[in-house]
Amino acid sequence: MRVRKIANAPVSFGVFELSDAPPPLSADEMVRALSEAGYEGIDSGPIGYLGTGSELADRLSGAGLLLAGGWVDLRYDDAEEYRKGLPALEAALDVFAAAPAGDLAPRPTIAGPGTPERFARPGGSAPGLPAAEWPAYAARIQETAERCRERGFEPAFHHHLGTYVETPEDVERLLELTDVELCLDTGHLLLAGGDPVECLRSWAGRVGHVHIKDGDTKILAQALADGVDLRELMGRGGFALLGEGELDLPAVVRALDEIDYAGWIIIEQDTLPGRRTVAQNIADQAANRRKLKDLGL
Repeated sequence: MRVRKIANAPVSFGVFELSDAPPPLSADEMVRALSEAGYEGIDSGPIGYLGTGSELADRLSGAGLLLAGGWVDLRYDDAEEYRKGLPALEAALDVFAAAPAGDLAPRPTIAGPGTPERFARPGGSAPGLPAAEWPAYAARIQETAERCRERGFEPAFHHHLGTYVETPEDVERLLELTDVELCLDTGHLLLAGGDPVECLRSWAGRVGHVHIKDGDTKILAQALADGVDLRELMGRGGFALLGEGELDLPAVVRALDEIDYAGWIIIEQDTLPGRRTVAQNIADQAANRRKLKDLGL
């Protein structure tokens, strides 16, 4: 029987790894808001934000939520820095292991950090990873996947604006060189020049995790014209409320049905702290959940 569950993530409230601002709401306030909005799970956000060990388990169980996964980035482009980052991977897997058990396990969402050139010009216009460096880069991703599997977790690699795996062509190269499943993010793919619906179909056999977010290429184009980076793009609302950007959300839902996708579907609306009030963020994520419910998810 196909199991799907809908989650949200701290990044929708401006709580994420690239933000050094204090969280605009507590972990308890966030899990309560998402539970009341009808979500079944939550992404971890920065490791430790939701707690660790029994604190994490008690917090999520008390709200009736499961842990959907969480972001772990490593320097796949640099062998020495990659090794230095492995303890952080193990710490994240410890957190996932402490989460309440459910019929869908947390998925480690592995990715690389932003590169200076691509972070400054998101969307695929800046140079990518040199061809000669791809085999070693991919081998470290493959090693990371095996480390996750040894701990009982199946990871998914997240393509992301501002990183070496940004464009559809980058994703194709990653899929060719590894056996890791893909965390397909509709918003990041849209703003990197991809068609999320066609990519869901093309990569169906490798899609193991889905992030649904909307995007606005007009805001991206203006950000590029103004010379601002990915962080400012988020602050300007480059990732829109579902239905207010350019994502064909009904077609995405149809494609998920066509490929018989089972697993976590995480609604995200990447934003910066302070762009919206906490009350507005909570209302936005409740509205996003209703939009998927209206489409049968």
